Amino acid sequence: MAVVLIVGVMLLGFFLVSTERLNKMNKAAVAMFTGVLCWMIYIIYGSHFLVAEHQVDFLSYLSAHGVEGTSVKEYIAEHVFLGYAIRAAEVVLFLLAVMTIVEVLNNNGCFDFIQEWLRTNRSRQFLWILAIVTFLLSANVDNLITVCLMLPIMHSMIAVPKQRMIFGSVIVIAANLGGAFTVIGDVSSLSLWVEGLVTPTNYSMLLAVPCIAVLVTFVLLVQRSLPSRLALSQVVLPYRGDDTVFTRNQRLLLLFVGIGGLWFIPSFHRITALPPYVGALCVLALLWIVNELCNRSLLSSDQMVKKRHPVALQYANMQNMLFYIGMTLTMGAVAETGIFEKLFTWLFVDLKSDVYIVGAIVGVISAFINNVVALLANISLFSGDFVQLHPEIASKFATDGSYWAFVSFASSLGGSLFCIGTFSGFVLMRMEDVTLRWYFRHITPKVLTGWVLGMLVFYVTVEWIY
Repeated sequence: MAVVLIVGVMLLGFFLVSTERLNKMNKAAVAMFTGVLCWMIYIIYGSHFLVAEHQVDFLSYLSAHGVEGTSVKEYIAEHVFLGYAIRAAEVVLFLLAVMTIVEVLNNNGCFDFIQEWLRTNRSRQFLWILAIVTFLLSANVDNLITVCLMLPIMHSMIAVPKQRMIFGSVIVIAANLGGAFTVIGDVSSLSLWVEGLVTPTNYSMLLAVPCIAVLVTFVLLVQRSLPSRLALSQVVLPYRGDDTVFTRNQRLLLLFVGIGGLWFIPSFHRITALPPYVGALCVLALLWIVNELCNRSLLSSDQMVKKRHPVALQYANMQNMLFYIGMTLTMGAVAETGIFEKLFTWLFVDLKSDVYIVGAIVGVISAFINNVVALLANISLFSGDFVQLHPEIASKFATDGSYWAFVSFASSLGGSLFCIGTFSGFVLMRMEDVTLRWYFRHITPKVLTGWVLGMLVFYVTVEWIY
């Protein structure tokens, strides 16, 4: 009964998240409420779950602390729930640090070079530069942050609304591909790294060719529907308050410290064995110091308050982080019921399912319930100790196992099949008034073509070359 209740709450939460456009309930709020409610039910039936899943450790705890009326609740809070809260906090701290790094760079005009590179009315040239810059920026920063940065730049340059919808979709797909390419480019791939399921170098090597193949395929399909010339708006230089005293070299220095520091985080983690968010905080501190040295003439004046603050960037990422916390807690409560062990046995022992077929199905599901939710469910389902009981397939789910890179790629791009499948897609819908119907007619077929091709490339690369 308890398991049914928790799973039922989880499924209801998934349904509300996937139908946000209809029910008008913010998915971050739904995710947080779902996570808390699942743990409340878990605590009510806590003794049943502890005896079933943590019998030895729980009895040892009782022998050391004595049996009291609050023993079950205290054990759950200290030894069960806390682990999932720490995992969520590590990812959120990393995202907060990266978001702040990007805001410092953006406030000082370090991304203004992008507008210079895009200054052309030749549609194909504009398209390829836009896709490549977005892909590379997303791989270095974060896909959602990249979308929040690139959409306003593109919007200020393209005069025709329908063309803005097309280029906005290109930004979303390129950002999601770039985010899937590195462990710091998307909250889902970051989760795999934090959980110790992938290492940065191996992960990027497995996904380099598939992601590039999809990007090239998608852009080639999109460029067929573009006119030869674009109707450009009058270019207006972005307002940066009074920090325009920054020289080009100073902005390049900040960009090098910020982006170069983010690339150094995996090496920092490997050298020190400290969590990734510690490296991100270190980079933020260094960038902050450099920024204040460059801004020292403004620090004591009122001019600093005139700097721009990208509200869209803050709002979208805050929602993303709260949503992630809620989903992590939800998956944790469900995992502690033991149902994932039974599901794994049913899938890979009874049905003898192929990992690539399962990954592809996860990608399709991502289009409806969000790629982050789908990947967190996979982490809970396939990263438990019970996987080691099946050595014939355990290597696929070990650290740097091919399944993790494949399911990350499949869910990231699968979530792009519909614009409701990723947070980047929701930002596109809000900023460019893209409808589900328009996206499904004009973008989904192109994404589907690239997605299928990318999965085939991944399979050939891993199974035949590696």
